[in-house]
Amino acid sequence: MPRQRETASTLSDRAYEWLKRDIIRGVWAPGGRLAVKQLSDHYGIGASPIREALARLVGEGLVRVLGQRGFRVPPIDLEDLWDVTNTRVLIETESLRQSIEHGDDAWESEVIAAYHQLEKLDGDPGRDFAEWERRNRRFHEALVAACPSHWLQRMREILHDQHRRYRFLSARSAASRDVAAEHRALRDAAVAGNVHSATDVLRAHIERTAHAVERALASGAGDREEAAS
Repeated sequence: MPRQRETASTLSDRAYEWLKRDIIRGVWAPGGRLAVKQLSDHYGIGASPIREALARLVGEGLVRVLGQRGFRVPPIDLEDLWDVTNTRVLIETESLRQSIEHGDDAWESEVIAAYHQLEKLDGDPGRDFAEWERRNRRFHEALVAACPSHWLQRMREILHDQHRRYRFLSARSAASRDVAAEHRALRDAAVAGNVHSATDVLRAHIERTAHAVERALASGAGDREEAAS
């Protein structure tokens, strides 16, 4: 019946969102096994929606399937971090370039509005890290919103989530970093239509995050606010 299909779809979507969130945040340990029954009990959702959610996350690289041994969270390592980082730089800078070239007044207004909301927390992201993360994501999405390529947008979203997984699992590096200034420079260059400057700022912004994650993973510390892109 249509109502039953809609309910099943809703449960599958809910399982997908919850699992994705918790894998990114490190609730399920890197390299750890994802048992369907355990996940079903944990989230209070049936086995079928859990399996559907796991299959979707396999397609996004956030879950690995190991033959007959079931599902696992991908491990983390520096080689993968830099592979994700370098690929993200390629995809996101191209997305930004096209977005600036196609952006109109409505796009510019959304970039400014998203930055304004982020700026309120940029000075102290640790005060409400979850909200800062939401606003940070909105700002970065606003920057590339005018990019007409659906494939670039799709690949950018997958790579952004992979980077977020490293940020949530990492510690804060001791080195100082003015993330607010980086965001401000990114806004200014994008709104001014300066493609070269905007993509250079974005590239450095993403790479600084990777360096912070690298230092944090090496130190084994537990804070995470500096990894900020």
